[in-house]
Amino acid sequence: MVKHALAAAAGEEEVVPEAEPARPLPPPPTAAGAAVLVPPLNFAMVDYGVFRSGFPDAANFSFLRALHLRSVLCLCPEPYPDANVDFLRANGIRLFQFGIDGYKEPFANIPEDTIREALKVVLDIRNHPLLIHCNRGKHRTGCVVGCLRKLQRWCLASIFDEYRCFAAAKARVSDQMFMEQFDISSFKLSQASFSR
Repeated sequence: MVKHALAAAAGEEEVVPEAEPARPLPPPPTAAGAAVLVPPLNFAMVDYGVFRSGFPDAANFSFLRALHLRSVLCLCPEPYPDANVDFLRANGIRLFQFGIDGYKEPFANIPEDTIREALKVVLDIRNHPLLIHCNRGKHRTGCVVGCLRKLQRWCLASIFDEYRCFAAAKARVSDQMFMEQFDISSFKLSQASFSR
């Protein structure tokens, strides 16, 4: 930097060396036999002991094993894949499945009773560490997490910001309306936080 300033002050023409072509970076070194940890699509921590993501597959199993999960909360109605069931069984992970259709219609009803039942599972710390997921980790998962945030007394603007962070261009007004109108008065906890 000083050399460039001195050259400019002296009226000399600056000679810039030709850049070398970019080389691909080598893969990071791994210990012999160490598993590569690949998180599922849209993975994030929601709160202490609560995570969210899209549908995990075999490439994500080592990552999920490292979380020491006790439970998985699946929001998809389709039968859980055999490989995933085998993984859960082999690792002593309990599956809670609440089949919510992946609505694409703008005015489709989100089943409030199902969201309430799913939230009861999330609020029970005996199920933690817990992973909440749907297909892409956007809409159904976003609605459950958004309703949890209402229980945690987040303001709606922050709830919607978090929802849109995961849903991006696919954010649905109907999901946000559902979260806004979701009644938390029937839940016993006034503030649901699992942070320790």
